[in-house]
Amino acid sequence: MKQKRPKYMQIIDAAVIVIAEKGYHQAQVSKIAKQAGVADGTIYLYFKNKEDILISLFKEKMGQFIEQMNEEMKVKNSATEKLSLFIKKHFQLLSGDRHLAIVTQLELRQSNLDLRLKINEILKSYLMILEDIITEGKETGEFRRTLDVRLAKQMIFGTIDETVTTWVMNDQKYDLPQLADSIHELLIHGFSSGEKGGI
Repeated sequence: MKQKRPKYMQIIDAAVIVIAEKGYHQAQVSKIAKQAGVADGTIYLYFKNKEDILISLFKEKMGQFIEQMNEEMKVKNSATEKLSLFIKKHFQLLSGDRHLAIVTQLELRQSNLDLRLKINEILKSYLMILEDIITEGKETGEFRRTLDVRLAKQMIFGTIDETVTTWVMNDQKYDLPQLADSIHELLIHGFSSGEKGGI
């Protein structure tokens, strides 16, 4: 029930800003509380500690993205269209919230093994959407029948992820969503000079 309370989201949104601006290790709980406009003690009614806040904000934001993607994909008729939508929406989400982009691309990459395992667990639902798109593409003949789903999924995610990270590292100076069509084209047709080819 705690996730449904307004203060929970206030704290999540405040944490995104503070962690992006101060860095995870310098983002004190008191600073997050101040940004959220709540007392320090209120944080602990919703979260165990700072790590729990980081995991929760990623889970919350990723959950919203997955929910939106599943809904919007219902009107797309092909795997190729769904992949295009997936890339565009991912870029739009992060280009529309520069603090969230910094948190997901830089601050979530902590060396703590337990933290990484929790992040990977949350990512499973995101990657499952990609897996479903690739599998559908194989079944409809849009993608090669011999395509390795696991490898294709890793390659697509890696391409999207690295593109966003590079954009963040370049201080978000250019239009990220504008790259979506080029990346989609590259993923679908590869380096081939002809129309044949696949992911």
